[in-house]
Amino acid sequence: MSSLFFLGRKMQLSSPLLLSAVGIWLWFAQVARPPLEHWTRRTARPIISPEGTGWESAGTFNPAVVAHRGKYVMLYRAQDKQGTSRLGYAESTDGLHFVRSPKPVFSPAAKYEKGGGVEDPRLARFSDIYYLTYTAFNGKDAQLCLATSFDLVHWERKGVILAAYKGNWNVGWTKSGAIVPQKINGKYWMYFLGTSADHTDQTGLAASSDLIHWSEATETPVLPRRPGRFDSQVVEPGPAPLISSQGIILIYNGADDKHIYRTGIAIFDRNDPSKVIFRTNQPVFEPREDWEKIGQVPQVVFVEGLVRQGRRYLLYYGGADKYVGVAEAAGAD
Repeated sequence: MSSLFFLGRKMQLSSPLLLSAVGIWLWFAQVARPPLEHWTRRTARPIISPEGTGWESAGTFNPAVVAHRGKYVMLYRAQDKQGTSRLGYAESTDGLHFVRSPKPVFSPAAKYEKGGGVEDPRLARFSDIYYLTYTAFNGKDAQLCLATSFDLVHWERKGVILAAYKGNWNVGWTKSGAIVPQKINGKYWMYFLGTSADHTDQTGLAASSDLIHWSEATETPVLPRRPGRFDSQVVEPGPAPLISSQGIILIYNGADDKHIYRTGIAIFDRNDPSKVIFRTNQPVFEPREDWEKIGQVPQVVFVEGLVRQGRRYLLYYGGADKYVGVAEAAGAD
């Protein structure tokens, strides 16, 4: 018989202390385990691999995936042998088997993209508009940028939204914009990657009134690195967060002192996107297959895509900065 029962025997049901104890117990029961559990690979081999001698010959990795008009649509980073990155486009009816477009859907065109390319897409949808956050690399600096589209094919650039070497705590590049999929307290919110003064990459928080103009919302990282753990050197946002009764669920990519990339989960307060209420102590996903361990960058699984499929979720990730894989996890409420 639980201690909570005995507590109830000694107090009236309406006791504020009892109600508080019940609330704490229920909250702990909700978040004591990761909200996305039992990660398993849906395929043993990559679902997208480098092809040919042209724009996607060196690497195809770090995908964003959304459900659009009855199909799964993927934007993935494609790299040629000269190191220039573009975004490829692929469609699927089942989320596992994708047909690629023969040409990239988004290529470097702006000054801040030329010399390195466009990298690591993430997607969020508001009304009928898709918001694409991506990293623009000019060969010297990487900066977080934004583009919009109605069909995921034709894109309108909105420019750099968080500049490199600027901010409350960032002293380096900016990357990885994961936009929260609904307004909170009258604002839009986005988790992003910056570099702190100790030269480690950590997660910050930005806010916007219109989804186009963004500014930092905190003086320090909201999801800092943890020395001695799987996220001791890098804490990088993954796909757009989920909103559930547990809070704002952010899947993130962590790297340790050996630069092995694994996957973690953090939960933020639904009413305060800067407040962490839960964080996994151990990774929920890590490199295992040869193609996740051997590639352009060894020992990497890097989650950027997330789509609900019934009561489960499909999670799309880059393997060793060369391939695209897909995993599955039990869903949050």
